[in-house]
Amino acid sequence: MRTRSKFGLAALALVLLGGAAVTRFVIYPESATLQLADGQGASPSLPAPNPTPVPTVNIAPATGWAKGARPTPASGLSVAAFAEGLDHPRWLYTLPNGDVLVAESNTPPSDGTPQGVKGWIAGKIMDRAGAGVKSPDRITLLRDTDGDGIADKRSVFLKGLRSPFGMVLVGGDLYVANADALVRVPYKEGQTEIAETPRKVVDLPAGLNHHWTKNVVASPDGGKLFVTVGSNSNVGENGLEIEKGRATIWEFDRASGAMREYATGLRNPNGLAFEPVTGALWTAVNERDEIGSDLVPDYVTSVKEGAFYGWPYSYYGSHVDERVQPQRPDLVAKAIAPDYALGPHTASLGIAFSMGSSLPAAWQSGLFVAQHGSWNRRPKSGYKVIFVPFASGKPAGKPADVLTGFLDADEQAQGRPVGVALDRTGALLVSDDVGNAVWRVSGTKVSQ
Repeated sequence: MRTRSKFGLAALALVLLGGAAVTRFVIYPESATLQLADGQGASPSLPAPNPTPVPTVNIAPATGWAKGARPTPASGLSVAAFAEGLDHPRWLYTLPNGDVLVAESNTPPSDGTPQGVKGWIAGKIMDRAGAGVKSPDRITLLRDTDGDGIADKRSVFLKGLRSPFGMVLVGGDLYVANADALVRVPYKEGQTEIAETPRKVVDLPAGLNHHWTKNVVASPDGGKLFVTVGSNSNVGENGLEIEKGRATIWEFDRASGAMREYATGLRNPNGLAFEPVTGALWTAVNERDEIGSDLVPDYVTSVKEGAFYGWPYSYYGSHVDERVQPQRPDLVAKAIAPDYALGPHTASLGIAFSMGSSLPAAWQSGLFVAQHGSWNRRPKSGYKVIFVPFASGKPAGKPADVLTGFLDADEQAQGRPVGVALDRTGALLVSDDVGNAVWRVSGTKVSQ
């Protein structure tokens, strides 16, 4: 399969524009005509696509936080550093005893076909956005021994990994989703490090690794694991062969070792969580780029078994992406629309349901979403943590900002939120891979 993408021309145009353009990454062939809120909710506005010869490139350069600086919490909330001085912290997992695991990770070396000029430009964009550092390939344990909301003990918990991301404990087995495989190590409560070599459970689609992050959660009974695998391209421009098994949530049966596709057509699913009222599995998905600042909204959705969500042939049900050739009207006819839009190009990643949190009542029934931030939108979107209220197991209202201020007055990225999790007290933890910190959001001021 090939697409009528204009990125090749865009890449050439960027090079011809010279060093200043490539260094600053500010190319504005178009801008949003709608408000960000128009692309949110159960029925987002979906205007006509607006592809341009040169796609909008609007990067927030990564600067990190000045000493003592921190994100801005919503009214009634406070924020403090749970841990600082980490190395590209991406994903979080709270163990039953309250210890917090942090996957310090980044893009693995590509083991697929080089992408030429397009790949070079993508690499420069990643560097500028703070995502070009070498992957630490480890999991770090953080422990708050005195209950003051600050981790006062840390240790290298697990090494020998390949761009680790998702983590889940089932019984005495800790599973880690590497970029290329699901692995397992034995765990005993209270351990601060694991010396055992991770054992491969099952291979995961890897290859070119356009979207390398893999997440994993366990079903409530622990019998199944669900693993996210993002696409190997924007809209299939690298061919169908390299997309086999990708843009998919996989189900792994722990007893038999069988793997099957649980849901497909999800361009880049990341966050996974079970909604407490209905028990339904939910995910956060990054949608496609390069058809304008207003398209396509990222989203959260309940994941229906056997469902097809459109990628790459369509988005939001039957909205056909004409760049993809040949077309597949048979698949488009089966595509279902997601439940709730989060706004275009927000790069929404981590999710965590708030039921059981210790935050004020207004934040106790909904979904926290970490939005890593846009590159393909003018004006910028994301770069914050939001809250989607839920009622009776479904989204019920407009999103609210929880944590902002990741962009400074010059629109440089002091931080970029990635993962979210509740700690053992019910406070919200947020990993920040540019600020190299884990932030703790609570309903009362935490001294520091």
